[in-house]
Amino acid sequence: MAKYLFQASYTANGAKGLAAEGGSSRREQVAKMMQDMGGQLDSFYFAFGSADVFGIADIPDNITAAAISLAINSSGAVTTKIVVLLTPEEMDEASKISVAYRPPGS
Repeated sequence: MAKYLFQASYTANGAKGLAAEGGSSRREQVAKMMQDMGGQLDSFYFAFGSADVFGIADIPDNITAAAISLAINSSGAVTTKIVVLLTPEEMDEASKISVAYRPPGS
């Protein structure tokens, strides 16, 4: 299972729903959704700035992550961005792979 960082921003309607339901209920709903999809919510935080929510979750694969993203974004209440996270050990493995790459203009 891979780790993913998600960032979410509420639309005006989504913010109204959040105000009515509260933050804890949103976290519970997201945790249940992740569990129903075979994953697990690790962390869930509200924030100030360009994103309203940050979270980290274990999700089975990219296809499942894409399905979650499609469902959330098509709701019209929230827009989300999902980023695949790599462990330091995965970066160790990646750094040992030889890649034939030529930069433009060289």
